[in-house]
Amino acid sequence: MSRVLEPLRAKIQTTLSGHPAGDPPWVTALEFGTDPGYFGPGSAAWAVHGDVPTLVAGIRALLTQALHPGAMAGVHDHSRYREDPFGRLAGTIRWIFTVTYGSREDAARASAWVLRLHEKVRGVYPGGNGTAVPYSANDPELLRWVHLAFTDAFLGAHRVWGKPIPGGEDAYVRDWAIAGELMGVDGPPVTAAELHDQLRSYLGVLRHDDRVEDVVRFLRRPPLAPALRSSYPLLFNAAVASLPDDLRELLGLAKPNRAVIPATGVVLRATGRLLGLPPGAEKAAIRRIERLGGATASPAA
Repeated sequence: MSRVLEPLRAKIQTTLSGHPAGDPPWVTALEFGTDPGYFGPGSAAWAVHGDVPTLVAGIRALLTQALHPGAMAGVHDHSRYREDPFGRLAGTIRWIFTVTYGSREDAARASAWVLRLHEKVRGVYPGGNGTAVPYSANDPELLRWVHLAFTDAFLGAHRVWGKPIPGGEDAYVRDWAIAGELMGVDGPPVTAAELHDQLRSYLGVLRHDDRVEDVVRFLRRPPLAPALRSSYPLLFNAAVASLPDDLRELLGLAKPNRAVIPATGVVLRATGRLLGLPPGAEKAAIRRIERLGGATASPAA
């Protein structure tokens, strides 16, 4: 790699994983699990999570999740997203990649760890009529909302900028339903149509308020390293452009110019070449699978 580009690559890696060079230790550890994991080469989950549209999907997921007043209250009351936004990002990426590429044991352990963190995330938020509404991050319906928003965001971004998904969109929703179950979601959607219907069943609950506006302002201009600031506005606008109109309008965001779609494709392809694909977590998973004899289990098994 060019010495000119290496500092930029290091900045991107530091932002995403906290490590400027090489894989963080938790990625390397994925090689040593004792079972093949839920997914494997050729799976829809690997195809979506191992591709660069995830850079847009992450922003879209945060925008969507913020529309639920319970989820927004948890972020407002308990998250250190302003003081340590990239630490929170790195933790989320670690969970996603561990479930996607790790052993089943690793996936269960990582999900249980997140649920334990959620135990203290509780409180009340002001309801539409001014009454105090209790919330808990481990409330089944709040867990469902976060899962739906995540799945919709990653599928939606991949639909615009990704390659064809093995088995189609339903295969990805079905794969990632396993992550929902690990997080305590009862009956997560297993088709794209079910995902759409379940997500929109929340429209009567979702709302835009000052807290949402604050998060939108933060996501529009996060405290990035100077080397990354020039390209980030394009990624933010791409996330907004990829949103369904009803969610985008709830967020109070105008639809970006259509030119953002091809321009984002150029940036994502360049970023993919810069970072190198597939990701290190996928390479570690392949080494684990080969060590265990090359067999991969069906996600439904």
